[in-house]
Amino acid sequence: MTNIEVSSPTKNISERSDPRTTMRSLPRLFQYPLTLFTGKPVAGQRALPWWTPGFHLASASLSMLAGIAMSCTGLSLSGAWLALLLPGWAVTLHGMRNLRMMIYHQCAHRNMFRKPSLDAAIGRAIASLLIIQNFNRYSREHVSDHHAAHHMTLRDPTVQAFLVSLELRPGMERRQMWRRVLGKTVSPRFHLNFAMARIRSFWHGSDSIQKITMLVVYAAAVPVAVTYEAWPELLIAWFIPLFPLFQVSNTLRLCVKHTFPARHVTESRGKEYFGSLTNAIFIGEAAPPPGLPLVHRIAAWGKWTVRMLFVHAPSRYLVITGDTVVHDFHHRYPATPRWANYIFERQADAEKSSTGWPNYRETWGMAAGINMVFDSLSAADPEKYNIARLREVSKRELFAAFDD
Repeated sequence: MTNIEVSSPTKNISERSDPRTTMRSLPRLFQYPLTLFTGKPVAGQRALPWWTPGFHLASASLSMLAGIAMSCTGLSLSGAWLALLLPGWAVTLHGMRNLRMMIYHQCAHRNMFRKPSLDAAIGRAIASLLIIQNFNRYSREHVSDHHAAHHMTLRDPTVQAFLVSLELRPGMERRQMWRRVLGKTVSPRFHLNFAMARIRSFWHGSDSIQKITMLVVYAAAVPVAVTYEAWPELLIAWFIPLFPLFQVSNTLRLCVKHTFPARHVTESRGKEYFGSLTNAIFIGEAAPPPGLPLVHRIAAWGKWTVRMLFVHAPSRYLVITGDTVVHDFHHRYPATPRWANYIFERQADAEKSSTGWPNYRETWGMAAGINMVFDSLSAADPEKYNIARLREVSKRELFAAFDD
């Protein structure tokens, strides 16, 4: 695991200890794609002017539509064309997760377009389409129980998801947590419970607009599927990404969001405390060092390329999507109007070292990020996270703990 504490202005990070810096040996053409891939810019890179809230909304929506079109094409042509289902599902899921984790999230903070009525309308539409916790309640609970004083306490939905949905506890070994989480991602019972929880958390407490929108969208899909004999397209191209794949992504993302406070930490307020519970999860690994013999250089770059494409790329594209690579920046500035250029804004803030906040910390690779969270839960205070006390401190229904 590479866990780097960033101090201002990042002068303590040597070229070989920062994986992103090692990638500067690649041609300039690759530098911006690598920045988007890893979630971290190199020194001197400028922000992208076309990264706006509207761009993120449009790209997430178009990604979802493109993925559906790809899957439907594969189903229509059949045979070897069915191979299109895999990239089709991936592109659809990517769009869904960006809608949920970035657009819906910013709308809940009334920070998407910074127009409350418009942000709420977009949030309600996304909740109705993706069948997730209704927007009104998510917005209220997310701000009051996940941010502010209840962050990473028993009242926090993130903590409840760990204890209730994933059945993880303080004192468990890391290996045991991995087995339990991976077992749940392939468990039909877990996915059925998760799906039912999503439906209930959407319906319970939602306003009539959200209910009507959801019913109209899905009721309209039925006659269309009947008329055009499109049941396979509806079930395979839409519902597979919407439920099992979405839920696997949700589960893995949950496991990397926040670390649990150390057992000796009693203070649950202040910038030092809140800043210590969220890290950047950058994606990738250090490029091979210069000066290797030719044969070793070819082998090293080949291994690095394979790992970047087949280990790190899926985690970035399907799990640590959008601005979730720099979720620590969001928790420091949840209402910043500059959120859309998240990668560059976080780097700029790390370099100037915000007054009162601790140094930014970063971990490279999704598995390393999950290990860090699991280790923090293993060492956490068992009394502070005693599930038996959950009813005493939270009125939130346990089924709602499935939502991320």
